[in-house]
Amino acid sequence: MTVRSRIIGCGSYLPANVVTNDELAKRVDTSDEWIVARTGIRQRHIAAEDQTTSDLAVEAAKKAMEHAGVTAADIDLIIVATATPDNTFPATATKVQHRLGVTGFAFDVQAVCSGFIYGLTTADMYIRNGQAKTALVIGAETFSRILDWEDRRTCVLFGDGAGAVVVQGFEGTGTLEDQGIHASRLHSDGSKYELLYVDGGPSATQTVGHLRMEGKEVFRHAVTNLAGVIREVLADTGLEAADIDWLVPHQANRRILDSTAKKFGISPDKVVVTVDRHANTSAASIPLALAEAVHDGRIKRGDIVILEAMGGGFTWGASLVRW
Repeated sequence: MTVRSRIIGCGSYLPANVVTNDELAKRVDTSDEWIVARTGIRQRHIAAEDQTTSDLAVEAAKKAMEHAGVTAADIDLIIVATATPDNTFPATATKVQHRLGVTGFAFDVQAVCSGFIYGLTTADMYIRNGQAKTALVIGAETFSRILDWEDRRTCVLFGDGAGAVVVQGFEGTGTLEDQGIHASRLHSDGSKYELLYVDGGPSATQTVGHLRMEGKEVFRHAVTNLAGVIREVLADTGLEAADIDWLVPHQANRRILDSTAKKFGISPDKVVVTVDRHANTSAASIPLALAEAVHDGRIKRGDIVILEAMGGGFTWGASLVRW
């Protein structure tokens, strides 16, 4: 018997407050033209002062569960991918678990922008090993809380939001015709820490700190690493770039999206893009983009979909899914 992990529902949540580039230009020395030309971003959603990461996560989770047709009693496992937890501890996932009325077990994963891929791969492992039947994987961030709003190089890039998927095990045939996750690859390289990090933390400074980034270096590594990990999941399944129906990338920068797709000869109309409206929402970006493309009908059952991301650490990874 081959156990597959199939995504059976998607949900998303974006805070009501939308901040445009023109509004940001009133706070820092920048302009709409400068931001769009370098990043493709036109606006971002920012959480209200009384909204936490768990608030966003719960709303996305409810929508994913409704879409999947499952209840709290069906969920065995909750994984929340986040770099902006409500508290140092407990895990944000346990707060989400309590509010949803789920039993079983729950924990956070922290791989920054790659967090959703790490979380999805972890849930797949638990399901295939029989430790869970149905899992809720959530990417949720309030990155606005760790931005230096006087640093125009970084504050224009990020936004807040949450996306969620319900993943359920089923008995497959063991062939590429099965729906579900067929291959995942994860990587990390701590030697590049200083290129993308937050300059604070409980042990180091006893403060939250702010995000710091060397944008040009991150861009260079992102294009190389993402191309490499996509090749790996294609090789693992025996598929080729021409077989990809949809690429759902981490929404960091429009130029990274375009460069990665170009390396594989993937048509731009096969790339799901939300960075223009959501900006970079870190671990939330892939599930937010996935939910949009599923709900508007672009991604259909049977499609080959690749999810990929790179984030601070560095961390990077990809999953190949038969939708």
